[in-house]
Amino acid sequence: MKVRFAVTPPASALTEDCFGNYLSACEQLKFDTIWLSDIPLGTMGDPVIALSYAAAATTKLNLGANIVPLGRNPMWLAKQLAQIDRLSGGRVLLSFVPGLGSQGERDALGYGDSNRGAAIDDIVDLMRRWWAGERISAAMEGYSFSDVVVHPRPLQSPLEIWLGGKAPAALRRVARLADGWLTSAATPDEAGAGKIQIERLAGEFGRIVDAEHFGISIPVTLGEPDEQALQSLRSRREDGDLSQIVAIGPKGLRALLDRHLDQGLSKFVLRPLNAMETQADWRRDLDWIAETALPLQT
Repeated sequence: MKVRFAVTPPASALTEDCFGNYLSACEQLKFDTIWLSDIPLGTMGDPVIALSYAAAATTKLNLGANIVPLGRNPMWLAKQLAQIDRLSGGRVLLSFVPGLGSQGERDALGYGDSNRGAAIDDIVDLMRRWWAGERISAAMEGYSFSDVVVHPRPLQSPLEIWLGGKAPAALRRVARLADGWLTSAATPDEAGAGKIQIERLAGEFGRIVDAEHFGISIPVTLGEPDEQALQSLRSRREDGDLSQIVAIGPKGLRALLDRHLDQGLSKFVLRPLNAMETQADWRRDLDWIAETALPLQT
């Protein structure tokens, strides 16, 4: 099993003064991937733009992102991601997410009362067909494509699209549509059960999701977490229990990774819990995360 680690930069590393240094440090430490998050109403910028910068600033680091495709013209998004993949030598990794779901964000993206899951289904289908070189006539959510071919095509064939979520409908969508599963806010037991469910459902659809294409995003912190930083995570858990969700310190991170590995997960996005802090010590976090996790990378 190929175990790989990605790391998410905090806001303090995404500035024009620091991002290049952050990328260099990730490459020198030998992280597999830098992973960016798309929060449309957040303060951390557009991950598609940041990926294009990272493609030019690195040579080996894989370039991953959660992308909210809603509100983006799927034709332009297909072109942009394909071009970044070519310019980077085939290093782009993608997970499509529906966004945080707040009413303000849904309205801003033009999906106030629309079915976001169904829209992602349509967008994934369109982009895959364009990346395969098809000429498409289709209409969706205000867009009309008449006999459209997208150039350039990505270097990777296929350019994979992973999906997340852990609700039954989300697991079914992964099984039916995705190349992999990147979940979050799940305990090791929940993640393992989700993997089994996806594999079973994929068989019913006549598909196979690669056994090595199961991963999770894990929030990490070197010291005791600030309660305010935990509030949004607690809201995503019915039980409010974060004891198997947040990794605290090297010992806590290693123990949580071992449990997820035992459940068959092998791809990890390690996200500093203080990611929104503009003064966070990103170098300190990179170093302790690397020292703890990278010996497990294969």
